[in-house]
Amino acid sequence: MNLKGKTIGFGLTGSHCTFEEVMPEIQKLVDAGANVIPIITQTVQTTDTRFGKSEDWKNQLKDITGNELIATIVDAEPIGPKGLLDIMVIAPATGNTISKLANAITDSPVLMATKAQLRNLKPVVLAISTNDGLGLNGMNIGKLVATKNIFMVPYGQDSPQKKPNSLVARMELIKETCEAALEYKQLQPVIVEKFNY
Repeated sequence: MNLKGKTIGFGLTGSHCTFEEVMPEIQKLVDAGANVIPIITQTVQTTDTRFGKSEDWKNQLKDITGNELIATIVDAEPIGPKGLLDIMVIAPATGNTISKLANAITDSPVLMATKAQLRNLKPVVLAISTNDGLGLNGMNIGKLVATKNIFMVPYGQDSPQKKPNSLVARMELIKETCEAALEYKQLQPVIVEKFNY
C-alpha cells in the first residue's frame, strides 16, 4: 500500500546503537509522502551515550520529520481518542519495551501511543533490537507475534557467536513492513539472517 498521505507514529526507544541505522528509514517514510510523528521514551529524551548525544538525535528526528516530538505520556494520550495515526512503528523496540508491551504496561509515551493504536484496531509495527530475544524475552516476542494487529519487521540473530540470544530487525525493511501492515498482512519471511560479524 502507498504511504502517501498516511500518518505514521514513529516510536524510538533506547537501543542507542541502532539509531544510526533507523534514521535513514524514517527519511524513507517521509520521502514516500508519509507524515511521520516522532515519539520518544524518557531514555531517548535524556541519555547521552557513546553512540551520540540525546539532543543531537532529537534534533535529527525533528529535522527529518518536520514535526515536534511527543515526549510525555500526557501528550501521547490523545492519539487514541482522536484516532491520529494510520500506523504505529516502534524502531528500535528494546527488550524492555517488548516486555512491557507484552504485559500491558504503559509507562512511556511510546507505549501509550502503541496502546492507543491497538485500542483503535489499527496496525502496529515492531522492529526489535534486544540482547535477550532468544532468552527471557523470547516468550514476550512470541506473545506479540500472536497478537492481532501487531506486525514484525523481519529479524534475525545479529551476532550468533558472541551474543547467541540477541535478535535485531532488518531496519531497512521498515517501509515494506509498514506497507504490508496497512493491508493487515505480515511481510514474509519473518525470520531472516542478520549477521554483523
